[in-house]
Amino acid sequence: MDSHCLQISMEAHKVVPPPRKSTLVKLRDRLKETFFPDDPLRQFKDQPWQRKLVLGAQYLFPVLQWSPNYSLSLFKSDIVSGLTIASLAIPQGISYAKLANLPPIVGLYSSFVPPLVYAVLGSSRDLAVGPVSIASLVMGSMLRQEVSPSGNSLLFLQLAFTSTFFAGLFQASLGILRLGFIIDFLSKAILIGFMAGAAIIVSLQQLQSLLGIRHFTKQMGLIPVMSSVFHNTHEWSWHTIAMGFCFLVLLLVARHVSMRKPKLFWVSAGAPLVSVIISTLLVFAMKGQNHGISIIGKLQQGLNPPSWNMLHFHGAHLGLVIKTGLITGILSLTEGIAVGRTFAALKNYKVDGNKEMMAIGFMNVVGSFTSCYVTTGAFSRSAVNHNAGAKTAVSNVVMSVTVMVTLLFLMPLFQYTPNVVLGAIIVTAVIGLIDIPAACNIWNIDKYDFIVMLTAFLGVIFISVQQGLALAVGLSIFKILLQVTRPKTVMLGNIPGTDIYRNLDHYKEAVKRPGFLILSIEAPINFANITYLNERILRWIEDYEEEEENIKQQSSLQFLVLEMSAVSNVDTSGVTLFKELKQSLEKKGVELVLVNPLAEVIEKLKRADEGNEFTRADNLYLTVGEAVASLSSAMKGSSSNMEEGTQAIVSHY
Repeated sequence: MDSHCLQISMEAHKVVPPPRKSTLVKLRDRLKETFFPDDPLRQFKDQPWQRKLVLGAQYLFPVLQWSPNYSLSLFKSDIVSGLTIASLAIPQGISYAKLANLPPIVGLYSSFVPPLVYAVLGSSRDLAVGPVSIASLVMGSMLRQEVSPSGNSLLFLQLAFTSTFFAGLFQASLGILRLGFIIDFLSKAILIGFMAGAAIIVSLQQLQSLLGIRHFTKQMGLIPVMSSVFHNTHEWSWHTIAMGFCFLVLLLVARHVSMRKPKLFWVSAGAPLVSVIISTLLVFAMKGQNHGISIIGKLQQGLNPPSWNMLHFHGAHLGLVIKTGLITGILSLTEGIAVGRTFAALKNYKVDGNKEMMAIGFMNVVGSFTSCYVTTGAFSRSAVNHNAGAKTAVSNVVMSVTVMVTLLFLMPLFQYTPNVVLGAIIVTAVIGLIDIPAACNIWNIDKYDFIVMLTAFLGVIFISVQQGLALAVGLSIFKILLQVTRPKTVMLGNIPGTDIYRNLDHYKEAVKRPGFLILSIEAPINFANITYLNERILRWIEDYEEEEENIKQQSSLQFLVLEMSAVSNVDTSGVTLFKELKQSLEKKGVELVLVNPLAEVIEKLKRADEGNEFTRADNLYLTVGEAVASLSSAMKGSSSNMEEGTQAIVSHY
C-alpha cells in the first residue's frame, strides 16, 4: 500500500496557469461566448465576397434559403395547411381582439399583414402567426387600468398600436443585440403556472358572453369576476346560455376527437369556423338579437388602414404603453420561440432564436403601422399547421391571402355572429393551456419550482396578470440569489479500493481519510458568498475536530483539501477568501491544499499570491486522489524521519 501511494505521488501532475492572453483577447472571447455562442459568422470564413453577399442575404432573409428549391408538390401541402389554419385564424382573430378590448376587425387585420412579414424573415416552417390569447389578455387588462375601451375607444386603440410598436422594437432589439437570454428568466415553471392562471381568468371573463350579462366588472381577479356573475343573475339570458352551452360542448368534443386521433386534426381546426357559420345563421333566422343574444354588429370592409399616425410617443400614457409593450413583447416572444423550437425538433431542423426575435419584432413593428396589435406564433394554430402537413412558411402566405379575401368580400356575413360563440371559441382555445401533467412533473422534480409555479398561478387568479407574473419572476430570481450567496459545499470521502472521492452523504461506502478534511465547493466564489464560505468551512473544521475528540483518535487534522472543479470563476473578493482562510488555518496547524482550480481561477490566484503562499506546487493538485497520495507519502516520510531522530538521541544517551 505504501509503495502504491509513493508511486501515485511520484506521478502527480502539475497544475499550470493557462497560456497568457491580453486583456483585449480575453474580453473578445468572453463577449463572443456571451453573445455569439452559435458563432453565426463562421459560415463566411474563407468564402469569396460574392458568396459572402449571398450568405448574408440568406441570413437576414431566410426565405432566400428555401425559395430557390420550392416546388409544386410543396405548394400543394402548404395550400392545404394554409386554408386549414385560416379557418381557425378567422374566428380566433375576431375572438382574441375582443379579449384585448379591441374592435373585432383589428383581430383580422392582425392575421393579414404579420404572417406576410414572418414568411420573409422567419426561420420556422411550422409557426402559424397571429394574435394569441395570453398577449391579448395582458394588453387588454393593462391598458384598461388607465383608459376605458368603451368610454374612450379611439385613445385605447392608439395605445394598443403604440404598445405593439414598443413590443416589436424590444423584440427586434433583443435579436439584433443578441440578448435573448433575458427571456430565459421566464422559466418553464413560471410559464406553466402563468398560462394556467391566465387560462382560468380568460375563461371566467367569457362568462359575460356565455351568460349574456350586460353590466360586467372591469377587473380581472377571480373574486371580482365571480361576484359580478352572481350579483347580476337578473341579466342572465337563457337563450344565450343554451346557445353557449351547445356550441361549447361541440367545440370541446371536436377538440377531444382531434387529441385522441391526430389524423382528425381538421375536426378541431374547422369546428370554430363551422360554429361561427351555424350560430350566425341561427341568429339571423331567429332574429336572436331581439331575444337578448348579443351580436358583433356591422364590421367595416377593406384591407388594413395605415396607423403610423396613431402612434403616441408622448403624453401621460407613454410609461403605460412602454410597460405594456415590454411585458406583452416578452410573453409573445417566449411563446413564439418555444412553439417554433418544439415543432422544429419534431421535424429535425433548427430554428435560430435570434432570427426569430428579429422576425417577430419587425413583424410587430410593421403591424403597428398597419392597424395590427401584438402577434406571435400561436400554439393551437401552429399545431394545426404542423398536422396539416405544412412544408414551408408559404402556409402563412396562404392563410394571409384567405384573410385578405375575407376582409374584402365576406365581412357582412359576420354581422350577426353572436358574441357567445366567440366566448366559447376562446374558452376552448385556452383550456389547453392548463397542463396538469406538467405541474405534477414539476412537483416530483423540484418543490421550489412548484412553489414558483403556484405563485404565478395564484397571483394571476387573485391579484392581477402582470403582478402574478412579477411575483413568480421575483421568486425565481430569489432562488438564483440563494444559489449564488449560499453555494453548496460537501465533504468528500474515498471509495475503498480506488482513488475516487465522492460526497459522503451520497455514497455511504465512502470513508474519510485520517488527517484530511476534503471539501468540494460547487459554485463560483465572489463577493456575495465569501463570508458564508469562510464561516461554513471553519464550521466543517470544528465539526471534524469535535468528532475526532469524541472517538478519541490520535490523528489530528493536518490538511484542508478544497476540490474546485465546479468553481468556474473567482473575483477580487473571492481571492481574499483564500488569504484569510490560509491565515486561519495556520493558527490551527492545518495546511490549505487546492485541487483542480480552473484556468481563470488559477490565473487570478497566482497574480494575487505575491508571496507564493498558497499556489506553491505542493499546494496545488489536479485530482483529490493525487493530493491525498502525495501528502500521505510526505506525512509518512516526515514521521519516519522524526522517529529516526528520536532513536538517535536515545542511543546517544
